[in-house]
Amino acid sequence: MTKPYNGKSRASGRVTLAAVAARAGVATMTASRAISQPELVSPMLRSRVELAVEELGYVPNRAARALASSRSNVIVVLVPSLSNAVFTAVLQGIQDALDPYGYQILIGNTRYSDAEEEKLLNVYMQSNPDGILLSGMSHSKGVQKMLDTSRTPVVSMMDLSADPAQLSVGFSQVQAGYTMARYLIDKGYKRIGFMGAQLDERTIKRAEGYRKAMEEAGLADPKLELMVADPSTIALGAELVGRMLAVAPDLDAIFCCNDDLAHGAIYQCQRRGINVPEQLAICGFNDLPASAWMNPSVTTIGTPRYRVGFEAASLLRSVIRGEQPPATQIDLGFTLMARESA
Repeated sequence: MTKPYNGKSRASGRVTLAAVAARAGVATMTASRAISQPELVSPMLRSRVELAVEELGYVPNRAARALASSRSNVIVVLVPSLSNAVFTAVLQGIQDALDPYGYQILIGNTRYSDAEEEKLLNVYMQSNPDGILLSGMSHSKGVQKMLDTSRTPVVSMMDLSADPAQLSVGFSQVQAGYTMARYLIDKGYKRIGFMGAQLDERTIKRAEGYRKAMEEAGLADPKLELMVADPSTIALGAELVGRMLAVAPDLDAIFCCNDDLAHGAIYQCQRRGINVPEQLAICGFNDLPASAWMNPSVTTIGTPRYRVGFEAASLLRSVIRGEQPPATQIDLGFTLMARESA
């Protein structure tokens, strides 16, 4: 007695695309398009295919699809942290931009390490990704070589490239650092310190902007800068403000490279009975949600983190589709959030 056909391939035991098409009452090509490029199929047909996929438990064979179409529907995303609220917002923007089009996202956490970024990219390139989203502009020679020899389109996030041929979405980290320092100078502060941690390229560029503003105003003093490679935390901010005041007790303001350090600095000032901002102004960067609710609330730079992810992913998708982007660099700008701490 012949067993009824259950939609599975005898060779692999997998439910086939042909079975999904038969269940949905559409051509195999239509079923394939509904799964891989749903925007090209009418809502009615798409819903029938989606129902068939659910009923049969169909799992697409992405390796076979990639061989057949030279497309993998995989996007590689490398960020330096999965716990930092800055990059969780970026990732949310990326996901919202790509999910409607059936892309699978391979997320790698580089931990601010060039070696880790190179290792992850080497592994992920084996999935033949359709595109790559990277954080920042600076990469190791190994990573740069992989990118240069690959035809895979790449979009860099969180900063803007000086190379017009390089796709990037973000804002000028240097200009943002300059803007915050200039704000403090214009408020009348003269002994303005810079407190940096992690020492990733974004911190270095913010310090560059701070330094430029201080030099223009004739206020530059190397003793006012404290830069450490330790991971940025609230506790580190509390520690560093103590170290800065020990070296320069006449400080009247501190520009912290991020809000975590600024929060810690404010807590430490409160422990020591130092009034903020009357005795010492404290500023941050990134405008994390807690900054508006600190007491005093933190003057900081608001950054468009979600939009960076969304626009970068959208730009990458348009390039993958062979479209000419309206611009290779998309400047989303930043916002000075003037609050009580300065």
